[in-house]
Amino acid sequence: MALPPSCELTILMPCLNEAETLEVCIAKALGYLERAGVDGEVVIADNGSTDGSQELARAAGARVVPIAERGYGAALIGGIASARGRYVIMGDADDSYDFSKLDPFLDRLREGAQLVMGNRFKGGVAPGAMPPLHKYLGNPVLSGIGALFFKPGVRDFHCGLRGFDRDAILALGLRTSGMEFASEMVVEACLAKLRITEVPTTLSKDGRSRPPHLRSWHDGWRHLRFLLVFSPKWLFLYPGAALFSVGFLASLVLLFGPVEIGSVGFDVSTMIYAMAAAIIGYQAVLFAILTKVYAEHEGFLPAGPRFRAISQRLTLERGLLVGLAIFVLGFVVAVAQVLRWGDAGFGGLDARNAVRIAVPATLGLVLGFETMMSSMFVGILSIPTRARTNPPAPEAVPDEETVEVAGTAS
Repeated sequence: MALPPSCELTILMPCLNEAETLEVCIAKALGYLERAGVDGEVVIADNGSTDGSQELARAAGARVVPIAERGYGAALIGGIASARGRYVIMGDADDSYDFSKLDPFLDRLREGAQLVMGNRFKGGVAPGAMPPLHKYLGNPVLSGIGALFFKPGVRDFHCGLRGFDRDAILALGLRTSGMEFASEMVVEACLAKLRITEVPTTLSKDGRSRPPHLRSWHDGWRHLRFLLVFSPKWLFLYPGAALFSVGFLASLVLLFGPVEIGSVGFDVSTMIYAMAAAIIGYQAVLFAILTKVYAEHEGFLPAGPRFRAISQRLTLERGLLVGLAIFVLGFVVAVAQVLRWGDAGFGGLDARNAVRIAVPATLGLVLGFETMMSSMFVGILSIPTRARTNPPAPEAVPDEETVEVAGTAS
């Protein structure tokens, strides 16, 4: 359970075997609190270190909060819940971020910002501090996707040094236990319309002799996957709508006969592929609706006024009626083709003409059936429940040795 704030600032560092660099990070953080006259503390959210990091942290003047559940996100969630500061500034304990220069973060928080992101590309990235793959591909691509999907107003979407209003972030109910936590915080803050800003910060080469915990491709994919899953519009709706529109229009045009563009001819074979594209696109649009309904119902994503207005009109009964109408239309076309076949004595038909009739009939049958089944599924997802199924946030294990942080304003 989260503790009520009793000081202004908590400087929070997740830790897993950071004995080489932990003491210097704590010294810089405590030095900042003393120099700036800030009533604060330094908290180490330890994630099961086996190199004596806990003892080093206590001896250096920090408060250690053991977190049983493993993972970067789990450590930070537990640390935030245990923080005593009104504001929290978090950063890695590998000496890559300078905890002695936190004034810009705290100033913005005091001015009313609820999430203050560091921007390493504005402040400066030291030689060797960031692998070229991260600097020129990973961070620009992921930050660009995050900016496109969620419009946070920041350019460095994944900077590990950031400050925030503790109560505002706790209210988001963050839940990812791994590296995705960095993305989840920004995404959920954007969706909740928190006040977000950024300040320049520097990134130095970390002081560890061992390899970092970060795995470039694996963790990069996890961040990308999280951004896509939390944006059904970009994952399902936009590509689905485009695919459906192209496939449906192509099928409609080819219904009246072959089309030639230059030396290239399009006929019934193209019509079949266009029908497949329309079906796949329509399924993607339905997935977007189902995902949005489920995410809103479970509290993952907020539903905007536009979606609520649409969902109120698109009731289960209306969806069933629309789906049934589309299905019946396709069925009527199919029956008409069978009757036409009967008029020919159930003998051979012109293959091209037969396909031109079979494609719209099949399209109507499939889309109508999918609409009815999806409407039923939306009805199931919309059933009110007494409690959400989301897992609770990981709680910190009580620490027997609590060391109060010096640095209160004199």
